[in-house]
Amino acid sequence: MIELQDVSFGWPDRPPAFSGLSLRIAAGEKVVLLGPNGSGKSTLLKLLNGLIDPTTGRCLHGGEEITVQRLRERDRARRFRRECVLLFQHPEAMLFNATVRDEIAYGPRQLGLADVDERVGRWSRELRLDTLLDKPPFGLSGGEKQKVALAAVLALDPKVLLLDEPSANLDPRTAGWLADYLLDTQATVVVSTHNLSMAAEFGERCLILDPGRALRYDGPIE
Repeated sequence: MIELQDVSFGWPDRPPAFSGLSLRIAAGEKVVLLGPNGSGKSTLLKLLNGLIDPTTGRCLHGGEEITVQRLRERDRARRFRRECVLLFQHPEAMLFNATVRDEIAYGPRQLGLADVDERVGRWSRELRLDTLLDKPPFGLSGGEKQKVALAAVLALDPKVLLLDEPSANLDPRTAGWLADYLLDTQATVVVSTHNLSMAAEFGERCLILDPGRALRYDGPIE
């Protein structure tokens, strides 16, 4: 499903986030990203989502190279954006609609899906957002914003879930629900977390990033 071939990335005037990174992630695999601040976890997720290009190397999804330029092609972009979604670390970066209802519906509407209302209803119930559907997302608590952003990406029923610190600000009940959902879903999951106690709840395989280098560890979570 996902392959990185000798990938390096560095922002201008900064040391490389990582260098010489090669890995494969199979369809349906559950992978947890660990590493200190600055090790490139968020950067790696953006690469996998086609938001930025590697400085060197290639990023492939389903055998097809993904680049910012390729995703300017409308049909390819629509297909990829439905199949591969990214939950940002800070939900405020994802919220821009007038109501929670419109926030959850935005992606399905943009893709022309026929069952928008059903998707909004399902995920608002799952994440207990029913009473907030007509409220503006900007006035919600941090945990509520996180749930709205999560509902918005899950509403697309994607094949690949890229989640950056998804349990941040969530109440224990919702964090537990999320862990169960991620382990049960057939989607490929790549999730970053600083919460080591949650790592084993989110996946079976662990990637530990080392700032400026390739992987420090790639193997089962023990």
